[in-house]
Amino acid sequence: MASVDLETAIKQEEEYLRKVHPTVDDVPGCMTLFDEFLQCHVVGTQVKSLYRYGQMSECGVKKEDFKFCMSLKFMHPEQKRDAWLRRRAEWWAHRRLGKSSENVWDMRK
Repeated sequence: MASVDLETAIKQEEEYLRKVHPTVDDVPGCMTLFDEFLQCHVVGTQVKSLYRYGQMSECGVKKEDFKFCMSLKFMHPEQKRDAWLRRRAEWWAHRRLGKSSENVWDMRK
């Protein structure tokens, strides 16, 4: 796998997200993000996480997404979409460049 720097990865992710979310209506609203945050705290979700990963779910990311959405509340919808896409692109780029369980397959090839 070719080595990519963070800025290049962010640009690639942002391009992809612009295709996946072409309009302002495709970006999740604050109520959707709040619902996802609350869903994270439900007993069933916590039990599933405990069973699968041996620990309770971390809901901090969902809380930060909701808070970020609230901070964009008074922006023009197109600016809000751009800010949201940039934030998601940064998240995906960090995740893509960080360590993953898939790295073991790169080493075995």
